[in-house]
Amino acid sequence: MTPMMEQYLQVKEQYKDYLLFYRLGDFYEMFFDDAVTASRAIGLALTGRDCGEKERAPMCGIPYHAVDEYIGQLIGKGFKIAICEQMEDPALAKGLVRREVVRVITPGTLIESNLLTDQKNNYLCAVCFGEYEYGVCFADVSTGQVFATTISGDDPDTRLINEIGTYAPSEVVANLPVSSFARTADFIIGRTGAMIADKQAGRFDYEEAAERVRAQFADSVREETFRDREMIRALGALLSYIADMQKRDISYIKELHIYREGQYMDLDVNTRRNLELTETMRSKEKRGSLLWVLDRTKTAMGARLLRTWLLHPLLGIPEITRRQAAIRALYDDLPAREELAAALGSVLDLERLMARISYGSANARDMLGILGSISVLPEVKAMVGALDAAEFREIAASLDTLDDIRKLLAESINDEDTPLTIREGGIIKDGYNAQIDELRAIKKNGSGYVKEIEAREKEKTGIKNMRVGYNRVFGYYLEVAKSQIDLVPETYIRKQTLANCERYITEELKELEATILGATDKLAAMEYSIFQQIREYLAQNSARIQESAAYLARIDTYISLATVAVKNRYVCPDFCTDGRIEIKGGRHPVVEKFISDSYFVPNDTTLDTGKNRLLLITGPNMAGKSTYMRQVALISLMAQIGSFVPADSALLSVV
Repeated sequence: MTPMMEQYLQVKEQYKDYLLFYRLGDFYEMFFDDAVTASRAIGLALTGRDCGEKERAPMCGIPYHAVDEYIGQLIGKGFKIAICEQMEDPALAKGLVRREVVRVITPGTLIESNLLTDQKNNYLCAVCFGEYEYGVCFADVSTGQVFATTISGDDPDTRLINEIGTYAPSEVVANLPVSSFARTADFIIGRTGAMIADKQAGRFDYEEAAERVRAQFADSVREETFRDREMIRALGALLSYIADMQKRDISYIKELHIYREGQYMDLDVNTRRNLELTETMRSKEKRGSLLWVLDRTKTAMGARLLRTWLLHPLLGIPEITRRQAAIRALYDDLPAREELAAALGSVLDLERLMARISYGSANARDMLGILGSISVLPEVKAMVGALDAAEFREIAASLDTLDDIRKLLAESINDEDTPLTIREGGIIKDGYNAQIDELRAIKKNGSGYVKEIEAREKEKTGIKNMRVGYNRVFGYYLEVAKSQIDLVPETYIRKQTLANCERYITEELKELEATILGATDKLAAMEYSIFQQIREYLAQNSARIQESAAYLARIDTYISLATVAVKNRYVCPDFCTDGRIEIKGGRHPVVEKFISDSYFVPNDTTLDTGKNRLLLITGPNMAGKSTYMRQVALISLMAQIGSFVPADSALLSVV
């Protein structure tokens, strides 16, 4: 084997179950079985490369600048990918270029926005199967959010399936082999299509897990929480897996939500499916679902939060009525509702942008996206503070407007023709750093110096069509047509002969080249260094930015529910505690949106725990029996996320 191929095989030995993307210049190459597999999976051209043996090694490659597209295709087909980068400049390396795997990509650890759905979380799940209870947690690596709970009692497998069905993770990490939880595994693979990483028992050690959880979430986890051993083991395993895949600092994952049985309405898999809460049964599309009706959010963060609320209806009347009051405040104030919606229209996906910041992959345009998004915070804070609702008063009091970060980004990041790359300069504003301004002046005036030399040499030699050119091989040169080479002075040094001309250099040109190119290289390096410092400052303040983003998501969700309530003539339901459901003029929120040429016939509902405990519904096919049953369920569910409901009036008990 050639030295390079030996290096490849050494890396591949450590990542046998992954497609290894091995960086060679401007391409990521795959060899041997990986090349054959990838070429078949996504139609890459299969070639070969000499590897030191008789037969050429099968090979296929993809350009580094288009890598995300191919990663998305391969991940979508169920593959895991290891990215092996060149860790030193090939031009400066002595011998073989040093390479290392810098990231492992699996379905549950994606952070690239272009590979994710904006309005839906991408969850990684960890399950710890214990003897008496299960610990389960879900993390969206792209937003830094983590949810965790303990499952105990009768039939824990069914309850686990329902939890997994709620979050619909794209990958599940488990401490046992698949054969030990066959029923759950069948559901995971068959219904969610998630990848399972089983036999990960080494990650689930309690002592190590507890240490990781304490280090990651610091003071946000109470000491009594560590009594839930299975949940802590699952959390620790999740953090271990993410750290191993990302191979970077994951301190941005700070938002931990621990929930308990009885905190949210129990919705099993079939109930969610039949009620078509987030997607339709037949086409699996959002259009035609309850979420489609309710979602008028302006931000990706708000859309994800609304989806989360819809899948986790509340059981506490005080929390429900608190949300109702917030929606009522916006329902009654059209100017505030519209002005807030307009302000949020310019907010990008701060949660996922901050993941890119923490991961170190954010560029200058991402920084400008953050700047534009947080610039609305003072305006939003003022408008929210004027609304008459406890929820909004709390948000206004707590919302950090991030003035220091906004000032830093506004003063430092170039907002005109901002390049995508961060190593070639042009990303730091004029006036932010004196040394950068000085180097930029040398680079900018360099073309003027070149023109001066060209004019002077034309005058001195009498060669009127002489020109100064530049290429990467020879640097700056003087180009003279063949017909005038007899006028060339002896001080010129010939560098290249072409068909119609000769190219020369002079000492003055070489000195100028060293000055200009030295300034260019120093400028790019200095801009990159300062950009890294700014990015690191944002990473250190990621918790603050994520908290402000979470408040914007809540405001957006309330605006959406208020807007839909006004547009669709919804009413605010009342709650009682005696088991009654009394709905006057109830309507199915989704079906009524599809009736454009006729009137949806509303129906009353009276249910209680006495004489009206049961309704017997009869009628021919397509008469509306199922629609009527579902509308009662959907009205109850909408009410318990705090939403107004499609009815003339509604008095409900918590379901």
